Amino acid sequence: MRLLKKDIQTEHDRNNWSEHWQAYATAASENPAQKMRHDIILEKLMSLTEKPELVLDIGSGQGDFLFKATANHCAKKYVGFEMSSTGVSISRAKVPEAEFIQVNLFTPPAEVSRFIGKGDVAVCLEVIEHVDEPEMFCHLLKSYLKPGAYLLLTVPGGPMSDFDRHIGHRKHYDKASISELLQKSGFNLEKVSLLGFPFFNIYRKIVILRGKRLISDIDTNTKGLSLGLAVSFFMNVFYLLFKLNTGHSRFGWQIFAVARCPT
Repeated sequence: MRLLKKDIQTEHDRNNWSEHWQAYATAASENPAQKMRHDIILEKLMSLTEKPELVLDIGSGQGDFLFKATANHCAKKYVGFEMSSTGVSISRAKVPEAEFIQVNLFTPPAEVSRFIGKGDVAVCLEVIEHVDEPEMFCHLLKSYLKPGAYLLLTVPGGPMSDFDRHIGHRKHYDKASISELLQKSGFNLEKVSLLGFPFFNIYRKIVILRGKRLISDIDTNTKGLSLGLAVSFFMNVFYLLFKLNTGHSRFGWQIFAVARCPT
C-alpha cells in the first residue's frame, strides 16, 4: 500500500501533539464526553466471555482510558500507542501497570514489531477524525491484531465546532461513513451505535455555540493544573445527565463501532 507523504508525521506535528497534552491534559481528564466514552468501552470489554490477553489503546493520549481499564482488570496486559512524548510521559506516571510507547502508525519504531498480530482488542477512542488517510490508518492498526480480535472504536458525529477544528479534526462521521471505512479497511463490522441522545447532543450544541471563545475559556482556566469551579461543576452536571441518555438512536452524535478482524 502506498504511503502518502502527508501521512508521514513530521517533527512539527509531533511537537503540536505534545503541546496539545501540555495544554489540555486536565480538561480532557474531566471532560464528561470522554468519561462517557470510557464507560461505553469498559462495559463492552467487561462483557467479553474471555478476558483479553492484550488490549492495545491506539492513540492512548495521556493514559486516562488505560488507567480505568487496569483498575477494572479488563485484560492481562495493556499497551498504549501514542504519538506525543508528553502523552507518553504523563501516561507512564499515571498507569505504571501498562506499557506506553511513542508510535506513529505510519512510521512505527522497530520496537513495536513485537506486537504485530498479538492484540486481542484494540481500543481507538476519538482518533481517526484527526487522520488524513483513515482507511490506511485502519489497515495499519489491523496488523497489530490477532484473527478474530475486536476493534472498539469511537468517532464524533454531528456538526464540527471551532474547538474541534482547533484540535485538528478533519471530519466527523455518520453510521454509513464509519461502516464503509471499517469494511474497506478489511474489518468485519458487528455493530454501529449512535449514542448520546439527548444530553450529549445538548452538550455538543453548547460547545458549538460557544465557538472560538471556548478555546480561550480552556486556555484561561486550565494552565495544565486545574479547571475553574464553574467549569468543573458544568462538566460534572453533564456527566450525570449523560447517564440518562437513550441507547442507540438515529439522532445520537456519539458513534461507537464494534468490528472484528477476519478469522
